Amino acid sequence: MADVLPVAQIVIHGYANGEFDRVVLVYTQFISTVNQRPVLKQLLPVEPPAGERARPADFIYEPSAEAVLNQLLPRYVETLVYQALLEAIASEHAARMVAMRNATDNAHEVIDDLTLTYNKVRQAAITKEVAEIASGALAMS
Repeated sequence: MADVLPVAQIVIHGYANGEFDRVVLVYTQFISTVNQRPVLKQLLPVEPPAGERARPADFIYEPSAEAVLNQLLPRYVETLVYQALLEAIASEHAARMVAMRNATDNAHEVIDDLTLTYNKVRQAAITKEVAEIASGALAMS
């Protein structure tokens, strides 16, 4: 999380100061070991999920709704950036793991093919030697 905080702070301050109109996070979402999906997610401005009711519930906030929101929104952005980083790292490790498994399987296939070729060549040499010995024995008799 300590590595993510500087990035999140740049994003938050840039948006608050008007340097950015919109902040979008692009990362690889980890779904499973063999399935990762690219994701484009808008961080700022924060928009409510589709299907939410338009009129918010009426609550009393202490100290105030604005103060609570000012404390929660930076943590929300930091958490989303951290989640994206973790999912991207998990996706990278999964992709490497699958690639290494495929390389190992291919190496085993090559080893099996080379072992078969070696055994065929060795068997041919043995057969040739036996034929030469039999020919020599026949010629001597």
